[in-house]
Amino acid sequence: MNVLIIEDEPLAADRLRQLLSQADASMQVVGVNDSVEASVAWLQSNPKPDLILMDIELSDGQSFAIFDQVAVTTPVIFTTSYDEYAIQAFKVNSIDYLLKPVKPEDLQAAINKLKTFGNHLPFAQSAAVEQLLRHLHRPEAAYRERFLVKSGQRYFSIEVDDIAYFFFRNRVTFLKTWKKESYYIDYVMDELEEMLPPQEFFRANRQYLVHVKSVKDIHPFFNNKLKLTLHPAAEEDVLVSRERAADFKNWMGK
Repeated sequence: MNVLIIEDEPLAADRLRQLLSQADASMQVVGVNDSVEASVAWLQSNPKPDLILMDIELSDGQSFAIFDQVAVTTPVIFTTSYDEYAIQAFKVNSIDYLLKPVKPEDLQAAINKLKTFGNHLPFAQSAAVEQLLRHLHRPEAAYRERFLVKSGQRYFSIEVDDIAYFFFRNRVTFLKTWKKESYYIDYVMDELEEMLPPQEFFRANRQYLVHVKSVKDIHPFFNNKLKLTLHPAAEEDVLVSRERAADFKNWMGK
């Protein structure tokens, strides 16, 4: 099986080579590209590979741009750091979507899936891929810049930059400003998560969507969860689940 690696970090590319060799000795890496431009040129001038391992953030932009410039019908396994909500959407009928650092058992499972489905999994046409592209490959201008809120009998706008976090309580969604003011907004958390830049806001749990600067302290908690101290202070404990803890730490460290 011929494999193309699209990855702009040399160490990560070398690790993928090693993992592929361990997973299946018959796999041959036929190319390694670190940019959208190089990948497009390679795909246009070389025979179609059997599998592509593709990072999302490349040296000259997001790898989704490759699909805009060349027809890709080869199955793709994404290797990146996006959260499990996107992963879950993608896994409906795709090959796979692996979080870095890629675990040997996860790559092995993805390769086994490819061998099981063979050519019966049309990656490029799948609805799951289109859903993932809409979720991740969106222009910066699509994010909200302000929200309209009501106080008494008047309406006014609050800039996103003035919001510390959003929280959900008693079936109502509120935003909390840096000035400790709370206002009701007519959106659910899932909608807000799509409206806000992911580098600034993180869905800590079902009740809280927090700005990176609102996280004052992070404490280990029972069962590998994390307990957050927010500023302004929240009225209850804000916990990050064990499943989301690693993503949260990565997000805080970017």
